[in-house]
Amino acid sequence: MLDLLLRDARLPDGDGVLDVAIRDGRIVDMRPGIVAEAAEVLDAGGHLICPPFVDPHFHMDATLSLGQPRMNVSGTLLEGIALWGELKPLLTPEAVMERALRYCDLAVSQGLLAIRSHVDVCDDSLTAVEALLEVRKRVAPYIDLQLVAFPQDGLFRDPTAHANLIRALDMGVDVVGGIPHFERTMADGARSVTALCELAAARGLRVDLHCDESDDPQSRHVETLAYETTRLGLGGRVVASHVTAMHSYDNYYASKLIPLIAESGMHVVPNPLINITLQGRSDTYPRRRGLTRVVELRGAGVNVAFGQDCCMDPWYPLGSADMLEVAHMGVHAVPMTSREAMAWTFDSVTLGGAAAMGLADPTIRVGGPATMVLLQARDKIEAVRMKPTRLAVIKNGAIIARTPPKIASLSLPGRPDTLDPASYAPGVHMT
Repeated sequence: MLDLLLRDARLPDGDGVLDVAIRDGRIVDMRPGIVAEAAEVLDAGGHLICPPFVDPHFHMDATLSLGQPRMNVSGTLLEGIALWGELKPLLTPEAVMERALRYCDLAVSQGLLAIRSHVDVCDDSLTAVEALLEVRKRVAPYIDLQLVAFPQDGLFRDPTAHANLIRALDMGVDVVGGIPHFERTMADGARSVTALCELAAARGLRVDLHCDESDDPQSRHVETLAYETTRLGLGGRVVASHVTAMHSYDNYYASKLIPLIAESGMHVVPNPLINITLQGRSDTYPRRRGLTRVVELRGAGVNVAFGQDCCMDPWYPLGSADMLEVAHMGVHAVPMTSREAMAWTFDSVTLGGAAAMGLADPTIRVGGPATMVLLQARDKIEAVRMKPTRLAVIKNGAIIARTPPKIASLSLPGRPDTLDPASYAPGVHMT
């Protein structure tokens, strides 16, 4: 007896439809026309099943706090940091947990089942750390939540940040974070990169630094991060997040830097929604796009994984926990509109994000975990284009969220009575 049998599902990189048999939280068979008894049969109707969505860069301690204690009038990164500084003394563990758990509910409904969240440690009470450690425990059955000890005000710039970061790691936070471009000097920024990487190496932890989130072409801490990653043998345990200053580097320097990043084996996590919103604010015209050199990094073999970063907080007034919205914006912001590149953006918010977080390969395969999302779409590009309904979200063989399909009723003479958006994949036309 199977626990769950999916009928007529499409794989992200497959042709045609097949059935997926699930027992004890694992996929035990995948082929067309499986004949078996099952406790539940789910008709996929020719729609796409994919690995769960992954967000490798988020700030859950600030999420859903928009307007507290005021709005970000300038829309800039620096005002957002200042506004967060005003909010921190007002935080309570209960309020942080309530907002975070509401966000996690939204995430599950969107098929977002793995999140890496930075949590500010520049608060001697470590209120947000305490709250998110409890959230991590509560959501563990359905979300893989990693926490990054993030010294928002600078490892050396803030007098107690270093000690608080150590305390947070001792409490069980997973990843070493930092923000070298926010230190007082470039030299202090480079020194912080070295200190943080050495700390991670000594503890056997991962590293995820906000790195060069700036329009300043002289902000070049990612070079130091690549060097330390190679020197300490950290390899795939390191993420450089944002790296927006790279959009302002001269081409010769970028051509030298990108191979060093590739050689180190680290990952790069741009955040399209936030990078194009916060960066370039001081430009008149021409105005920079604000996103790092995604195409060149990919071409060098670097794993580039898009993150969401923010949702209704001091830095960003929008957001929906929808990683397909992130991929969709990435297509526009880079820009990259070849079919290969558009399909890659889908992989970036699934497989790429999992790799950046150090998670097990989530590819849907026999023997693998039965954790997947059923989308009202026919292929990866259609999914990025339409940001479709998540018809079912499955975690270890259990359906944990369902959403009815989006079907429009039409009253048009000589046209079909209903319209399923998923029927508009390439080569499919209304009759």
